Amino acid sequence: MTAEIDVTASRPKTGVTGAPAPATGGAAVELRNLYRTFGTTRALDGLSLSLAPGEMVALLGPSGCGKTTALRALAGMETVDAGEIVVDGRDISRVPTRRRDMGMVFQSYSLFPNLSARDNVAFGLRVRGRSGGDRNARAAELLDMVGLADHGSKYPHQLSGGQQQRVALARALAIEPRVLLLDEPLSALDAKVRLQLREQIRLLQTQLGTTTLFVTHDQEEALSMADRVGVMRSGRLEQIAPPSELYDHPATAFVAEFVGTMNRLPATVVAGGVRVLDDHMSDVDVDGRAEGTGVHVLARPESLTVRAIAHGPGIVTGKTFLGGTTRVGVLLDEDLTVLVDSPSADAATLTIGEAVAVAVTGHQLLVVDATP
Repeated sequence: MTAEIDVTASRPKTGVTGAPAPATGGAAVELRNLYRTFGTTRALDGLSLSLAPGEMVALLGPSGCGKTTALRALAGMETVDAGEIVVDGRDISRVPTRRRDMGMVFQSYSLFPNLSARDNVAFGLRVRGRSGGDRNARAAELLDMVGLADHGSKYPHQLSGGQQQRVALARALAIEPRVLLLDEPLSALDAKVRLQLREQIRLLQTQLGTTTLFVTHDQEEALSMADRVGVMRSGRLEQIAPPSELYDHPATAFVAEFVGTMNRLPATVVAGGVRVLDDHMSDVDVDGRAEGTGVHVLARPESLTVRAIAHGPGIVTGKTFLGGTTRVGVLLDEDLTVLVDSPSADAATLTIGEAVAVAVTGHQLLVVDATP
């Protein structure tokens, strides 16, 4: 069983003895107009990003979008071609990694196999010349905070994947960094351990107030853990916003279709809104498009409803039970299938192949240009 972090545990101490000291707090971080090119590929294309002290920001995006390059540039593991990396008002763009006061947790754990969990956590303190007693006390404190107080003498091969990752997290935090960098830290773990560990990381990060940049491919992780989520594309930020805003009010079609599930419905601009699925939707921003213009409306599955109706225009093609809701697939014509989230009690009455009608009821709609 994975141990839970004690959220009432004391904050890190500055020495072996004495009352717990408050967390030093996170640093303000700014990436200013960063460029980085590898051969003919531009990994960062004028990327600008700011993190407030103590904030957790997650970067999402398709493979090759530049999110890992941005994190490595902040860590000092990549040298940018142009731009500035500023921490608490100081440009550290040319400062070596070892002097940047940052902790980093990798996907692969990167623990020293010949060191115990306790010695792995204390390694950074040993490099900094802290005394043995101080190192051991700090390591014991961090292992306790991540729920591994009884595992300090074990070696990495004696620990599960989730336990190894928590040791890696404790090691990164042992030096009391003002910035924590997480590079796909949970992707190698199974689903249950990922869920437990992401909750624990968020609790610990909030408790310590460490500014954190988190790179992940997992949208659920990003949306559930971060204060703000940035979606990257081709080395730039398409949008950065709190998770609810990013989901409910995507700024671009790319963000809308990358984050979560989205239906793309053919529509026509009419007076006061759009006509979609034979419904007139008012109070929809058509961005100055003229009446009669063919467009697409992007709508979340929860913004649609489905009901059985004789000779209806749609046919139920599938149902996926999700607990309180069921995702219903509906074929509306030969090349248009939509997904509708319906209360499971209602969806239970629908059968595969049944004729249905689909309507747009939500107002969180995004109008975009029609594409082939």
